[in-house]
Amino acid sequence: MAGEIEKKLKELGIELPTPAAPIANYVGFVRTGNLLVISGQLCFDADMKLVAKGKLGSSVSVEDGQKAARTCAINLLAQIKAGLGDLDKVVRVVRLGGFINCEPDFIDTPKIMNGASDLMVTAFADKGRHARTTIGVAALPLDAAVEVEGMFEVS
Repeated sequence: MAGEIEKKLKELGIELPTPAAPIANYVGFVRTGNLLVISGQLCFDADMKLVAKGKLGSSVSVEDGQKAARTCAINLLAQIKAGLGDLDKVVRVVRLGGFINCEPDFIDTPKIMNGASDLMVTAFADKGRHARTTIGVAALPLDAAVEVEGMFEVS
């Protein structure tokens, strides 16, 4: 039975995918005490295809970058569901970290990360407001445009 957060996501047309398996020597999430830390999630859609591939500031538009960040956030939620069984166990979104594959002179990385941040606030309301870091990087695995990691307080 879906909880309140999943019902809200469903109303938004969001179905949580099966979480992607790690592509190297790490795990998708670690729980320690009341914190759940989610490894960086690439912008894979439900068919395991990258929503955006390449660099912001050249081959990827701001709009496509925002969609990619939103997709990463959906994948974070899928990992939470796998780790806790219920998104309603999230007490607070503590922090998101965003990595934006971009050209050296691209300065709109915060706009890209809003794709992830906006979804967290939409899903969790005030407890979705979080601390955040956004970093432009030279490359990401599989040439993904965006990767997002997260930390969540859970019950």
